[in-house]
Amino acid sequence: MVGIVRTAAIIVLSASSGMRSSELMELRVGCRRPIEEPIPGLTRYRIASKIVKGQPLGGTDDEWVVIEPVHRAVELIEQLHDDPRDDVLLLSRFSFRVRYIWFRNWVNSSAGERLGLAPIPEGPVSLRMLRRTIALELAYRPGGVLAAKLQLKHIATATTEGYAARPGGAQAELLAEVNKHEADRNLQLIMAEFHNYRNGILPSGPGARNLTEFFATVDTDLNAESTAAPKVQRNDRDILNLLSKRAKVLHLGPANYCWFTDPSRALCLKLAGTPTATRPMIGMCDSARCPQATHHDVHRPVWAEHAERTKTFLGQLGKTRATERTRLQADHDRAVRVIADIDTATTTASGDLP
Repeated sequence: MVGIVRTAAIIVLSASSGMRSSELMELRVGCRRPIEEPIPGLTRYRIASKIVKGQPLGGTDDEWVVIEPVHRAVELIEQLHDDPRDDVLLLSRFSFRVRYIWFRNWVNSSAGERLGLAPIPEGPVSLRMLRRTIALELAYRPGGVLAAKLQLKHIATATTEGYAARPGGAQAELLAEVNKHEADRNLQLIMAEFHNYRNGILPSGPGARNLTEFFATVDTDLNAESTAAPKVQRNDRDILNLLSKRAKVLHLGPANYCWFTDPSRALCLKLAGTPTATRPMIGMCDSARCPQATHHDVHRPVWAEHAERTKTFLGQLGKTRATERTRLQADHDRAVRVIADIDTATTTASGDLP
């Protein structure tokens, strides 16, 4: 059982950190760095190892920022270690494939069934596949290419730049896969919002009117087609065909959707002085003012947390910090206003339904 638990911890560590096999094998007892809290409510976990690939003999010391489950998995492996002295190799050499198959067979056996564990599907799993999965998850998020480069410790910048440029070979395959995931995700999101519109749950924000008018046009087109061919039953594919063009201009912000239909109207590009750019600068987005931004019910928790945190900061400011108080108060008022608009768009529209 100790071996099974240790293997489970290794799988969590490998799948969530994105570390190469050589980097995992360089982990040592005591590699967990002290937990940091740069700002209240934000906790940072780090582990130390060595980058071996492309480095001089002996590798180069480096650190990985990880999530809490990884930090706890390393702690568990240390507790299960036969010789838990500081600086002793934590894992040493091991075969991930052999350990994974052993773990999967155990989970799928009667022992795992007795514990209520969900069966693990058959199929190969390797450390390279896990790194690729993390790259895919990071690459289509705002700033994801840079985040992937830092987390995966790419030696050549071109490796990561290939995600967003015009690479060849494996990089081109990854870019195509990322783009497909992004397109599918956008279609699912706009379909969900269209169904919300039909159910009376409307968007809010500066771009809400434009989006609502677009949904109304799509709804009208569907009704016209149904009238012309009453025996033809419409399905989601017909709706997706009408929504697909708008889905292509959807970009996700941390607390809003950006419908990048007209670069000349994008507030972020105006602020950056690049009005002809082909993509929005999500990091500079001010969704409360941009005419192409919308807020939806899924964004409410983000704004609520921001309002609560800003309120806490305001309570901690001294009387002499008037400038900072004015700035934070305006930020808090904006968050409260966005929350109120989201609530109004949701509850008022829902109340109008028969």
